[in-house]
Amino acid sequence: MALHVPKAPGFASMLKEGARHYMGLEEAIYRNIDACKEIAKTTRSAYGPHGQNKMIINHIEKLFVTNDAATILNELCVQHPAAKMLVMASQQQEQECGDGTNAVLILAGALLEHAEELLRMGLSVPEVIAGYESACSKAQEILPDLVVGQVKDLRNKEEVKKIIRSAVMSKQYGSEDFIAELITDACTGILTQKNAFNVDNVRVCKILGSGLMNSTVLQGMVFKRSVEGTVTKSDKSNIAIFSCPLDSLQTETKGTVLIKTAEELMNFSKGEEDQMDKHIKALADAGCNVLVTGGKVGELALHYCNKYNLLIVRVMSKFDLRRLARSVSATVLPKITVPTAEEMGYCDHVYVDEIGETSVVIFKQDKEETIISTIVIRGSSENIMDDMERAIDDGVNTFKAMTRDSRLVAGAGATEIELAKRITTFGESAPGLEQYGIKKFAQALEVLPQAIAENTGAKSREVLSKLYARHQKGEQNIGVNIEEVGTVMDAVENNILDLYSKLLWIFKFATSAACTVLSVDQIIMAKPAGGPKARENKDWDED
Repeated sequence: MALHVPKAPGFASMLKEGARHYMGLEEAIYRNIDACKEIAKTTRSAYGPHGQNKMIINHIEKLFVTNDAATILNELCVQHPAAKMLVMASQQQEQECGDGTNAVLILAGALLEHAEELLRMGLSVPEVIAGYESACSKAQEILPDLVVGQVKDLRNKEEVKKIIRSAVMSKQYGSEDFIAELITDACTGILTQKNAFNVDNVRVCKILGSGLMNSTVLQGMVFKRSVEGTVTKSDKSNIAIFSCPLDSLQTETKGTVLIKTAEELMNFSKGEEDQMDKHIKALADAGCNVLVTGGKVGELALHYCNKYNLLIVRVMSKFDLRRLARSVSATVLPKITVPTAEEMGYCDHVYVDEIGETSVVIFKQDKEETIISTIVIRGSSENIMDDMERAIDDGVNTFKAMTRDSRLVAGAGATEIELAKRITTFGESAPGLEQYGIKKFAQALEVLPQAIAENTGAKSREVLSKLYARHQKGEQNIGVNIEEVGTVMDAVENNILDLYSKLLWIFKFATSAACTVLSVDQIIMAKPAGGPKARENKDWDED
């Protein structure tokens, strides 16, 4: 068969029918920039302490009411390839620092918006990218000069609380002091001697009812369930943890037994009962007071555990089982055997309590330093508690970032304005057409304090001019005042501080994402694969 040579000219003629191809400034670059500007505009109104909430209904119709950019982007399932690059940069920021996801998105959107102006003026894409990259390098050089302090002792609760308060403020404005105290207590309580810290070791337990101010921190673990037997409290307990069910196993083959007399019926189950009695008695004799199992608890086992006064807790999640083993220094055993002294864990208090109308099992340690701590959140609705959990997650990640680099810079947009001022001066002295890109980078930095001012209800241009006026006088810590709308204040005096590493990564990720989007000059979309489409009708029972 002869090879088919298409007659139509152009790149599209080489692809399968149904494929799409865009190229050049108008079709590819400007389209990508528009998509990125739209997604940045969506989250811009959610930035800062007065950020507005978004109501998101995800693909499985779950409702989210939040101003957390990471959650908004995760649940939106963005499909546009260029906008996806910004989302990925934002997710990287979430992994690196746990905070600043919205700032990455807004800054990258602003950089692309200003790049569009330069491209329409006649600059080429490589010149814009070169300008942005040299401005980002300059920002990284200037940033160490703007450091205003450092947290020297991570066990000093007052110092740590100041930084966590700023991270929490943008999510839970008004309750930031209370929440920051909870997070500080939880984080400093599990910090090891070598300042090693694991985010997974701060657990959150959400219990409906009461108010936010009734939330507490417990050194240990809390499970939203009750115990299996009649014993509900055990002090100074030795704990055995099993990943298997606490029950007698069924035989592999079926068997039929013919029973003729009442005595035979009595003796039939006697052997199984004796065996279970022997197992449970051996555990009690070894000094175990608490048994934790990852499977079901059989009625026979339950009877003997009650007889020997053993407290039984059933934990459904294998991850929670491992965390509990870590917190009480026990080994998870795969079958019901008597644990050795090394395999057995220890806990000061294991007891059942009722918080609201919810039964909880609490494993609590008396000593100051524990491996795991739990923040018990109270709230009037699931949405409020979910939002508070996201704020706690940001605070805990901020503490984690502090263990790596505890240098601090002024918050409230003060550092961004100082950088914008210095980068503009640097741009004026730069040779060639790169200087336009450098100046536009400085203008893009203004978007962060501008968003904070706009969301408080102030006129952003007026606030910017006040900020620049004070910064020109050498007051480099002056930022936006959200308490008195339309005014400025000293961020350091008001304890509004940001982590140096957080800002560094914001600039790196935003610049990298913007430059990647700009460097795309063609979009080639292959023909979508065929195959059966999903049914529109949601009632699957109807044929």
